[in-house]
Amino acid sequence: MFRFFDFRFHPRLVDCLKSYTPKKLLSDVIAGITVGIVALPLAMAFGIASGVTPQAGIFTAVIAGFLVSALGGSRVQIGGPTGAFIVIVAGIISQYGLANLLICTVMAGVILLIMGFARLGSAIKFIPLPITLGFTNGIAVLIFSTQIKDFLGLKLDSVPTEFFSKIGALLHSLGSLNPMTVAIALISLLIIVFWPVAWRKFLPGSIVAVIARRNKQETSNDRLL
Repeated sequence: MFRFFDFRFHPRLVDCLKSYTPKKLLSDVIAGITVGIVALPLAMAFGIASGVTPQAGIFTAVIAGFLVSALGGSRVQIGGPTGAFIVIVAGIISQYGLANLLICTVMAGVILLIMGFARLGSAIKFIPLPITLGFTNGIAVLIFSTQIKDFLGLKLDSVPTEFFSKIGALLHSLGSLNPMTVAIALISLLIIVFWPVAWRKFLPGSIVAVIARRNKQETSNDRLL
């Protein structure tokens, strides 16, 4: 029988700690370092793209990631800032200001709590598959479009949040393409994609790409000096 407010709080972390081993700890440490190196700069970029400070992105990544991991109901659940909401957050800030964005955040949290208490999560199975695929593909396109400026090193003061306006602005600024930036971006991408599988378990390609990119930038700066 369906009970409207059948609330039984049981974080998945409690079950995971019962069978926790040193081997799992080592794997979690490696995963944590990988996420920290890759996700924190990405969270800063999300904060800047959303119209707030880089610190806001870091706070969101650390606090939200910790709370979701500690209190979530899944062993593999992920929490933190995402590129899919850049357009929404930037639009709210530009039109209503940061204070009203915080109000929207609190309202969203209250709505999520109510939906959780009412056990409405199971309603996801009634959403048609094309809508789910369209949403996830839209997120991919959105994230891809936000990286074009930095990937090509384009000199563009502000990138519009609306998709077609953004693409138009990027096309008009192609004349400012930076070959060195493109080369570093391509090398980083190739390292991530083609890093040997045998090594990826112990040293993920994303970490190698970040280190290689950092060294390349320092070498370029030394040459300029």
